[in-house]
Amino acid sequence: MRIEEQKYILPDGREITIKSAGPEDAMKVKLHRERASAETHFMAREPEDGQFSLEKITEILGNIAESDRDFMVSAYDGDGLIGDLGVTLIRPHIKYLHRAYLGMSIRQKYTGMGLGSFMMKIALDQAKANGFEQVELGVYSDNDRARHMYKKMGFKEYGMNPRAFKLKDGTYRDEIIMANIL
Repeated sequence: MRIEEQKYILPDGREITIKSAGPEDAMKVKLHRERASAETHFMAREPEDGQFSLEKITEILGNIAESDRDFMVSAYDGDGLIGDLGVTLIRPHIKYLHRAYLGMSIRQKYTGMGLGSFMMKIALDQAKANGFEQVELGVYSDNDRARHMYKKMGFKEYGMNPRAFKLKDGTYRDEIIMANIL
């Protein structure tokens, strides 16, 4: 499904467009995710892992656009994609239909400006409207900024996956499991 387009004003006055990325935005999504993964270790992929093919991203975005429940909340500064957030059904089985998984990334130069909270509010409201009863996510244990924002938005920490991520320098990071009961 596609969300209703909205505007967000950054502290410096720039207007950010919030809308759903669709198949027509596949290249922008691909470039955003490649750039975001190169900026910080907080993304699941390293740039060397390779990204999805353009065809695969186009297919995924098409499926989300046609879904009754899954959706994207994407942020654009002009034509450039600077943040994306996806909410998807965890599994299409009866016992899981109340649960959604959320993944989010924002380019580093746009963090700390309230954009993530704005996107998250849209996502949680839409998830509830779509019949989800809880939204779940995993976050790096050392991503203090994200953890703070998630807690502010109603997420609670429920567990930890130790050494979930092994970085290129050989160090490990735990994954904090969080959920928001809508």
